[in-house]
Amino acid sequence: MVKNLRAKKIIIGYDHRFGRNRNANIADLKKFGKTYHFEIEEISAKELDDVAISSTKIRRALDAGDIETANTYLGYEFMISGEVVKGNAIGRTIKYPTANLNLQETYKLVPKNGVYIVQAFIEGKKTYGITSIGTNPTVGGKQKTIETHFLDFNKDLYGKHITIEFLKFIRDEKTFKSVEFLRREIIKDERFAKQFIKERG
Repeated sequence: MVKNLRAKKIIIGYDHRFGRNRNANIADLKKFGKTYHFEIEEISAKELDDVAISSTKIRRALDAGDIETANTYLGYEFMISGEVVKGNAIGRTIKYPTANLNLQETYKLVPKNGVYIVQAFIEGKKTYGITSIGTNPTVGGKQKTIETHFLDFNKDLYGKHITIEFLKFIRDEKTFKSVEFLRREIIKDERFAKQFIKERG
């Protein structure tokens, strides 16, 4: 760590063990710190418990679509990143084109299926959008997708890497009678999002 990473400080849990057969503990690491000139900060059992509790609460909030609670625990907006890839272009046929996000971090937690208000920084500019997470049941979709319609934005994003930050849950995923009924619901989602953004300032 010192030679390759040039570590100056190592933050580690009170019960961490390392080395052959995991025989070394934090006391040994502190000795190495004095020899190789790096600092050790020990995380107490209580602090680790607090982190574990917060992590559980964040997961539960995301599973429930409670983005605002998840963001409160995180201290920042929950975000996911990926490359924009071609989808089935259903949104474009109803004048609501979407950026279909292919997650590069497959282990990343994803909020429950539904529609959300999000923001992203595209070409250095904050851009708001409506993100749909789900299988698109109205058109017989089977595979889970993450699609975002950016408000007041119509540039080509294919192949670009973007990060979307979640701000608010709008509604659960629904199956509509037709694509036209879906379009009408998206219009309501858009109105709700614009009002939320206006009030948010």
